[in-house]
Amino acid sequence: MTLRSIRLTTLILATMIAVPVAVRAAEQEKREAVVVVSGEADSSVAPDMAVVTLGVLTLEKTARAALDGNSQAMSAVLKGLKDEGIADKDLQTSDFSIQPQYVYPDNSNGEQKPPVLTGYQVSNTLTVRIRDLKKLGAILDRTVTLGVNQGGDIRFTNDNPEQTIAQARKLAVQNAFAKARTLAGAAGVKLGRVIEISEASTPPEPQPLQRMSMAKRADAAVPVAAGENTYTVSVSITFAIEQ
Repeated sequence: MTLRSIRLTTLILATMIAVPVAVRAAEQEKREAVVVVSGEADSSVAPDMAVVTLGVLTLEKTARAALDGNSQAMSAVLKGLKDEGIADKDLQTSDFSIQPQYVYPDNSNGEQKPPVLTGYQVSNTLTVRIRDLKKLGAILDRTVTLGVNQGGDIRFTNDNPEQTIAQARKLAVQNAFAKARTLAGAAGVKLGRVIEISEASTPPEPQPLQRMSMAKRADAAVPVAAGENTYTVSVSITFAIEQ
């Protein structure tokens, strides 16, 4: 290879390296100045629905007897719920199990005695959506009478919270704009167009009622208090800064 060829090759390589560097430098120079802010807001609404877990636990000497007794009690519970106006779509079996029950002997003296089978436990748990909260206390009271002896957890929620969430969105955006104006004013710059908006919604914290006692109240229906559900929306907004 001649000296001229070497010089030409070196020049070509130098040009190939210099061009991407120049492009990157130009891109950096053209990068738009921005300010990124976040906004958050809450919106609350009274719940219009309760989700309740109701269970029937049955203990018998044989699996057959435990299953029959459990099924009879749960059938009565289901009928009672339907009599109260609960639709089929709002009734769902959420757990079912058949478990043997054992007594474990004391083997501290070195003897290895096997566990003794004492019977069987059948558990059937139902998740119920109650849309008329005025009936909630009476329904809980009636189901205990019909055989419910397990569960009782209650979660208050909303069937369609979109209007409440939309209100929280508006307030969150207003909060973000206020922050951006404050930052821009403090920095002596002017806000430009909105480049990007992203959202993160937080479902309300469950409002559980204390697990109800599985004893029949003779004087009145189970007292309940629904309170409010609070929906939280967070937004992140990127603004251009006018040059």
